[in-house]
Amino acid sequence: MTPDPWERLPRDFYLQGTVEAARNLLGRYLVRQTPQGLLACRITETEAYCGPEDAACHSYQRKAPKGRTNVMYEAGGLAYVYLIYGMHCCFNVVTRPKGEPEAVLIRSAQPLLGLPQMAENRRMDPEKYKEQALLTGPGKLCQGLAITRELYGEPLWGETLWLTAGEPVPEDRVAATPRINVDYAGGAAGYPWRFVERDSRFLSVKYKG
Repeated sequence: MTPDPWERLPRDFYLQGTVEAARNLLGRYLVRQTPQGLLACRITETEAYCGPEDAACHSYQRKAPKGRTNVMYEAGGLAYVYLIYGMHCCFNVVTRPKGEPEAVLIRSAQPLLGLPQMAENRRMDPEKYKEQALLTGPGKLCQGLAITRELYGEPLWGETLWLTAGEPVPEDRVAATPRINVDYAGGAAGYPWRFVERDSRFLSVKYKG
């Protein structure tokens, strides 16, 4: 029997290793219920951030919750939404059991449902937008899906924001690269913890092989 791509991911999915979760989130559907209707996309690019030992992670060298990182210390399956550059939201999936502050950044996605509304959310002409430009970047993705800091801590199996089985990407179509814009992290900047669907047009930075 073929799995239903719209079936919500089980809660134990979020407790797996963060690097594995980042790879396994490729192809999954991210769904957002808004007052204007249902929006959905297929994840094409992720990055793993692996806790207090990872110099690129917000919980680096922290043993306890503090400020915006509080939700990272909860059991996996919650939304970690934060602001960068004072203007763009980024959406992360909290992973691992309670007390292990790790998460996966969703960097890019292919739009599936509600494209005109996504374009409107992005302040694009809903009749002239380019599909490829809607969600190709973490800030664009949040704007297009109307993901704001109001969703901080939201369970990802509820009725507002959730992840489904989607269409998992076969191993031979997955590529791993260093993460983007983490030069401050020293040696950790080179960790191959960014995962992309190698033949996708919907990436924040084109995969060059």
